[in-house]
Amino acid sequence: MAEHGRRYPNESDEYRKARTALLAEEIELRRHLERVAEQRRALPPGGQIPEDYLFQGEEGPARFSELFRDHDTLVTYNYMYGPKRERPCPMCTSLLSAWDGQVPDIEQRVSLVVIAKSPIEKLAAFKKERGWRHLRLYSSAGNTFNRDYLAEGPEGEDFPGLNVFTRRDGTVRHFWGGEMGSESADPGQDPRGAPELMPIWIILDNTPEGRGTDWYPKLSYDKKG
Repeated sequence: MAEHGRRYPNESDEYRKARTALLAEEIELRRHLERVAEQRRALPPGGQIPEDYLFQGEEGPARFSELFRDHDTLVTYNYMYGPKRERPCPMCTSLLSAWDGQVPDIEQRVSLVVIAKSPIEKLAAFKKERGWRHLRLYSSAGNTFNRDYLAEGPEGEDFPGLNVFTRRDGTVRHFWGGEMGSESADPGQDPRGAPELMPIWIILDNTPEGRGTDWYPKLSYDKKG
């Protein structure tokens, strides 16, 4: 690795030695992420969707194939806000709040939608409460999309899920879905996918305190918690 010559005020030789060793690992991490992304892009065609699911959106009903709009790639996020929940999952909400501002940029390349089992009126009301402007929300209350794509348990419990679909020559296929869960978590670590999707954790991973073990995002930080 070439020496870059950067130094911070009053740093010690011990600090610089450790920081240089860390930089080598950071560079290798970036390279590994690129290798994984290349391997992901090279996946063979996935399975064709079982049906052209019907969803309820903020602007009315829509078939799954219509969610692509003008793109050939669709990213779906299964939001943990099913009918059994009075309020949505705080972790999912934190993630989606971070994504909302980037939707106009993301949709220059692909289509992005958020799917949950609650009625669309309930989803839209929370979107307004949260101040989301760009996320497109759809209710899957009347179809089996959540169950088919591993975001619903046998008792109707909801799970988060990120899936990518492609539309080629009129055929819609599954391309990739996150498969890292509790069974693949390392001891002492939260179950999570890789690369990290949540900006909050990326920032905290760069701090000496790290993510912590006794704190998670909340829906509100007022006196009621």
